[in-house]
Amino acid sequence: MPSDQGTLFCGTELAARIERVEAELIAKGSAAAADRVGVDAGFVLPVAGGVASFAEDGSPLNKVAGLGFAGIPEPSELDEIERLFAARKTPVQAEVSQLGDPGVGELLTARGYLLVLFENVLGLELGGERAAVVADGVDVKPSREDEFDTWLEVVAEGFAHPDTQGVASHEEFPADVIARAMRDLTGAAGVRRYLARRDGRVAGGASMRMSQGVAQLTGAATDPAHRRHGVQSSLLSVRLAEATAAGCDIAVVTTQPGSKSQQNVQRLGFGLLYTRAILVKP
Repeated sequence: MPSDQGTLFCGTELAARIERVEAELIAKGSAAAADRVGVDAGFVLPVAGGVASFAEDGSPLNKVAGLGFAGIPEPSELDEIERLFAARKTPVQAEVSQLGDPGVGELLTARGYLLVLFENVLGLELGGERAAVVADGVDVKPSREDEFDTWLEVVAEGFAHPDTQGVASHEEFPADVIARAMRDLTGAAGVRRYLARRDGRVAGGASMRMSQGVAQLTGAATDPAHRRHGVQSSLLSVRLAEATAAGCDIAVVTTQPGSKSQQNVQRLGFGLLYTRAILVKP
């Protein structure tokens, strides 16, 4: 609910809902990867209200997420998770919300997890009517299946040339890994893709998923040649209008602290809800 000042306040109940949706996204994507590469290649395990996931080598879905809102993991659960990641020669990465139970962070650090980074979760309250506003010369449409490679190319190109503002991410993913993960997420988790064209040329791409009243803005990128022309704001506006029409009451986006992406969404009314700590056990 909004506060008296009109800004969105995030309590533990809202944070728990957002983290459940995040864990659901990861679990569905990882399960789809298992259908593609074989059930023995990875795993999806429930843990203390969250999920531990390994999709395939190098995947962005290889993580532990959603902890802190349904108790603290048992040491035996973490033993098994760490064993499974170690068997795949992959460090365990746990994403822990600052609004979750502080005991989770205490437990993980005691087990040798190291704090490597933070990421910010920002939100915007939705409701009523919201019309999409696009910049002059920009056109945004859902990306058809036969446009997947076009969508992937512009998204991968955008991520390969990130804005240098703010704190750099500790992760990089090859285009082929992003392609497989996005195909899995589109098919199993209901992620929608969007393409933006500027003066008829492909200029940017984005995606969104809706669940439990939450619109997850799951990624966006603009071709470097088309930046600073309203492509990102147009992609965002179209997605927010669709999420509002679908009945979502909140849109969320995850950004690197102090990044251009964070600045862009805050200019459009998003407020900081909470921060996730990224803890890694080598």
